Order: sequence, then structure tokens, then C-alpha cells
Amino acid sequence: MTAAMKTILNFRKYLLLAAVLLVPELSARPGQPGTAPREAWLMAVKNNWEITGALPENLLLIGLQGLANTDAPRVYIEYPEDWKFRDFNPLKDFYATRHGIKFTRLETPDAALAALGKFARGYVVWDRQVRSSIYVALTAAGVLRAAVVDESLIPLAEQHGLKLLADFRGQFTGQTDLQICRWALDRYWQDCSRDYIIWMGGVAGNRMEPGMADLAVAFGAFVTDLSANPKHPEELALHKELLAQLKPTAWILGWHSYAKDTEGQWVTLTSGYGLKVMGLNSFPNGTFMSQIGFSPDFKFTNNNHVTREQTLTAEKKVYLCLVQSDSMGLGAWTEPERGQIPYNWEVGVDGARWYPAAMEMFAKDKTPNDYFIGGQSGYMYPVAVPAARFPGVMREMNALMPEVDEHVVSIMDHTDRGLPIGYFDLPKQTVDQYYAHAPDAIGFINGYAAAHTFDLRNGQAFMSYDYYLDENRPEADVVADLDELMRLNPKRPYYLLVHVRETNSIKRVISILARLAEQPEVVALDTFLKLAASNQTFKTRYKDSRPEGEQWINAVP
Repeated sequence: MTAAMKTILNFRKYLLLAAVLLVPELSARPGQPGTAPREAWLMAVKNNWEITGALPENLLLIGLQGLANTDAPRVYIEYPEDWKFRDFNPLKDFYATRHGIKFTRLETPDAALAALGKFARGYVVWDRQVRSSIYVALTAAGVLRAAVVDESLIPLAEQHGLKLLADFRGQFTGQTDLQICRWALDRYWQDCSRDYIIWMGGVAGNRMEPGMADLAVAFGAFVTDLSANPKHPEELALHKELLAQLKPTAWILGWHSYAKDTEGQWVTLTSGYGLKVMGLNSFPNGTFMSQIGFSPDFKFTNNNHVTREQTLTAEKKVYLCLVQSDSMGLGAWTEPERGQIPYNWEVGVDGARWYPAAMEMFAKDKTPNDYFIGGQSGYMYPVAVPAARFPGVMREMNALMPEVDEHVVSIMDHTDRGLPIGYFDLPKQTVDQYYAHAPDAIGFINGYAAAHTFDLRNGQAFMSYDYYLDENRPEADVVADLDELMRLNPKRPYYLLVHVRETNSIKRVISILARLAEQPEVVALDTFLKLAASNQTFKTRYKDSRPEGEQWINAVP
């Protein structure tokens, strides 16, 4: 090697070292709970999510949050009182009182850029005339470490010393979502995360609710709303290409587009790759909540009534069990009637990773009548999960359930079969998988609407919902429905498992129960499953796995 070549090589090494020192690689920490900070910034978004309204300012603030929170929990955002995760609203005060965080408010976008602009290397501009340009801008913001602005906010960004890094105005005029997504893939996919991808779906048109935007920017994740609907074959094909390139342990963050496909189509597709969903697109403060773990002196405890080994004896009566779905964040947790009757709250085991302080807040606020139940890690349809991936999903679940003291597995499968919603039954091989991989669970519950899959093995009852309590069904009709169910099932004990749609109030549920002709005993879910295991008055039943059949496999005990 000549002296000149050595000089060139040494110069290249110097440039590489300088690049590393001047622009350190950022490794996102959201999803890794740690110690709470002593101080944090506080910003409020406006209760207007129209593209032609306050969305540009809101998007700027949430994107800045993602930049600032990439390696530490520095910024918390206040969402409107009627935001979908309304039961998370008390969390800011809990951080202040329990964790001692002192919040300093940033009142305006100008103040936010003054305090947080240092976390940006520049800015990117989205096009108000092309909604999907927002997805490209968020993707670019994560890759380039940029603030996200529309045309109206450019002067403000430049006032704070930020330089233009990408401008998408006019770039996508007249193009389809598919064309825009392909362009973004060609430009940014190679630099995007393979551990996370964001589906910024939900509402469409002139409105967008990008609560997940902070996670998108922090993780450097690709952002899209590609369809899972067979009516959109080209988008569906590209959708599959992206999922196939993710790591087996990757997370799908966000939610499908209400304007393109159904929840069943979307989750069937993601589950078919063994991938986990954590929704919704409106999920707030993910970068902040997921970096603050349980308090040092806190251990999560449930209101457990029985152990796996215990046995109970059912009497000749009706046992009724109420399960509130979709976590406390969307439900009735803050209502004054909570605690008056036994109530079971579906709280995924992933809360220990994505919002541990919220889990702590709920656990400390629980009454003796509140019982937490869980399920496999992430939102998945088990029937669609490849057999090779299923044991890994169960291992992850089994590792997390003790951390949040949960002992009952909740299952919901709406694998798309071209049938209307309300079809939630499982074939025997799926039930076999749960029994094989969750031997320590007290039992299993299944469904969303009423379902017909039941089993009992090794003291573990596998029960499906007998009733779905729709929040829009008149009380008198609900009372008549439940009375009829008890008449149609005259053998006692009868185990009546009710799914309470999350927007029902507890006051409404109490009123319904008081009007029933035969007063059931309302019990916690672990008790309910142990009672069901003591006296099997239900049929062991599965969905036939043959694709051409609507038949059932029945086994009368």
C-alpha cells in the first residue's frame, strides 16, 4: 500500500469518526420503561383535528414530542377531555404526585420550538392539498430528525433556525395513495425501522388523529394507511410486501383506515404474519408513558380470589360475570359507580411495557370489586397466526402475565371469512394451542359478540360470551334478552358471561341487573371460571376447521 493510499484511508477514517461524534446515532428508548425524570415539558393540543383547522399546529407539537422523547421522557402532551383514551387524562397528575415530576408548560408552538427545536435537524413540509403527504412527512421526520410543518408554519420554523430538509408541496398532486406510498418507500424505507411500522388510519377525509405520531418519529418508523381490503389488490400486495420485511418480533402501531378496510381484514392480515398490533392511531403520549416504569416501591397486584390449584363448588343458580373490553383507557374506569358490583377489566399484558405508570395508577385506584384480566401480547387473531409463530406469542404472554398479576386469558378472534361481524368461534386446534401453551392460567374466555366455543380440561374452563351488551340497545330490550337467556338455559348452575361494550356506563349496567326476573349472583371472572370448572353444564364445542363447512364439533359432557 502506497503512502498516498494510506493517507486517503486515514482521512476517510477521520471523516467517519467526525460524523459519529458530530451526529451520534439515536437509539429510541420508548418501550423500555425506566426511571421517571425530575422535570418535563407540558404542551396542550387543540381540540380540532381538521387539516384545514388546527391539525398543522397539533402535528408540529406531537412530532416535536417524538424528537425530544427519543432517548428520554422529556415532553408530555395534554389531550382534550373527550379524546378516545379519556381515562388516561388523570395520568399527568399521577406523574406529578406519585413520581414527583415537575411540569413546565409550553403555551404556544413558538414556545415549543424555542424549547424543543434543538432536537430537530431541520424541518419537512407536508402538502395541505394531499392528505397522504402527512404520512410521507412523518416518515421523513423520523429518518431525517425533522420538525413537521405545513406551509403556514414555515416562517416559524425558520425563525427558530431550522433549515428545510424536504418539501412535499406539489410532489404528489394528482397521485393515488399507492403511488405516494411507493415513492416514500423508494426514498426512505431502507432507513426505516424493521421493529415498528405505523398505520396512521382511523378517520379519513379532512380529519386526522395522529396520536401515534410521536412514536413514529422517535422510532424512525414508516407511516402509511395501506389497505387490507381485497377490493384494493395493489395496495394489499404492497401491504403484504412491507409486513414480510419486518422482524418476526415487530409491532404494528396504530389502526386501520376506516375508509379503506375493516378491522377484521386488517388484523387477519397482520396476524397472518405473526405480528402484533398495538392501537389505536390516537394512542397518546406513547414515547413518554413507555419510558417511565413502575415506582420503585410498587408491585402490581390484582384482586385475586382463587389460585390455579383451588377448587370451588357451584350451586344451582345463575352466575353472571361482566367483562369490560378495550382496557380502561376507553371505558368507564373514572365513573363514580365503579366498585359497586364485581367488574372485570380487560387490560392487555403489554400495559407493563407501553403505559406502566397508567397501570400503576389503575392498580392503586382499584376497589375490591375490580379484577384485571389479560391476553396474549398484542392484538392478534389466533386462528390466523402461523403455527410456527404461536408458541412464541404464548411465551411472551406467559412472561408478562406475572408482572401484572393476571391469571385469565382473554381471546378475541375475528379472522376474516367474508362473514359479518359477530363470528368469533375457534376450531379445536386453536383451543388445543391455548391449553398446551398456557397451563398456568386459571382459565380462558373467548369472543366479542356471543360465541359458542366451550371446553374444560385440567381444571381450566374455556368459556365464550353468551351476550354482548351494546351501548345503543335500550335497557328494556337488554333486560328481556338476559331474562330469555336464563329461560333458554334452565339447567343450574348456568354460567352467563356478558361482554360489556366499553362505552356502556356502570350505572346503566347496575340498572339492568336490578330489573332481571331471576337475580343472578354477579362474580369476578376468576371465581366464575372456577365455578364453571366445578360443574360442567355446558357443551364442549368447537368450530369445525374444514373451510367448506359451517358445521360444529359437539361433545356432550
